Amino acid sequence: MTSPGLDAVLARIRAAETAAGRPAGAVALLAASKQQTPATLRATAAQGQRDYGENYVQEALPKMAALVDLDLSWHFIGRIQRNKTRDIAAHFDWVHTVDRLDIAQRLSAQRPASRAPLQTLIEVNVSGEASKGGVAPAAVPALALAIGTLPGLRLRGLMSLPAPEDDPRRQRAAFAELRQALEALADPTLDTLSMGTSADLEAAIAEGATIVRVGTAIFGARS
Repeated sequence: MTSPGLDAVLARIRAAETAAGRPAGAVALLAASKQQTPATLRATAAQGQRDYGENYVQEALPKMAALVDLDLSWHFIGRIQRNKTRDIAAHFDWVHTVDRLDIAQRLSAQRPASRAPLQTLIEVNVSGEASKGGVAPAAVPALALAIGTLPGLRLRGLMSLPAPEDDPRRQRAAFAELRQALEALADPTLDTLSMGTSADLEAAIAEGATIVRVGTAIFGARS
């Protein structure tokens, strides 16, 4: 069983890379796998998909156990609750949604010494939406500096989920703000911009995304 959705998304990514004058393979696909079964993920893994993003720890852990025989990379992309940091630190390879120093400190302290540092992104609320997590762009430098001192984490860059926009110009403006926030840090070790979804990945890639998070276009609409 193959996923035509996965093939179509990969084709969109490659086309967007070309349109933006970026090299093939510059953008990685993170499959947002909330509510998907282990069997579905095993099928997409058979097509070569290796990176999966989960929103809920309690949903993710059984999937990880069921797919432990596969060489997969697990990314936490949901809101982080204090009582879930130990499981995130122990089981995930990446975390995209750090927006508070106390959460970063907990993740660092709880990261098992046997594992490599947790690859970490700061979530930035570029649209200023009260309903979403993330720090204001102006707060990024101080938080990045503090996270950079934590031994259990490796800061890689920034993530954002801007407010939905139909106009590609407005889509690009929001993603440009995130790119500019990363550039302002002037740190060559920060190489990751996680931005863009099924609805706007082309605009995100045009503005420098290195990871796009896609669920619906791969797996179909959730029930």
